[in-house]
Amino acid sequence: VQLQASGGGLVQAGGSLRLSCAASGRTVSRYAMGWFRQAPGKEREFVAAISSSGGSTNYADSVKGRVTISRDNAKNTVSLQMYNLKPEDTAQYYCAAASLGLGSSSSDRYEYWGQGTQVTVSS
Repeated sequence: VQLQASGGGLVQAGGSLRLSCAASGRTVSRYAMGWFRQAPGKEREFVAAISSSGGSTNYADSVKGRVTISRDNAKNTVSLQMYNLKPEDTAQYYCAAASLGLGSSSSDRYEYWGQGTQVTVSS
C-alpha cells in the first residue's frame, strides 16, 4: 500500500491543522493506521493510531485531548485533526499502516510509511 500525507503547514500557537493520509494500492480498511512525528535531532515518536475498523484509538500523552484521529475507509483516507497546537508540535508528520494489531504506538509494528508532511508551529 502506498501512503501520501498532506495538510501540513505553518500555523501560530493555539491554531489548528488537519492532516490527511491517502492510501492507494490496497484498501486501507485492512490496516491499522498510525501517525508519527519526528523533529530535527529527535527520534521519531508516536502521535496517534486507529484500528482497521475505527473502533479503537490510541493517543500519545503529549497530544491527548488536542488531537483526534479518524478514518474513512470508503475514501481510503485517515485524518489527524490537531487543535491548540504548540511550538513543540513542530515536526515532520508521517502516516503509517500496520497489517496486524489495533493501532500500536510502536513504529516497528508498521510496514508501510508515507513520505511525511511538515508541521511548523510558531510561538
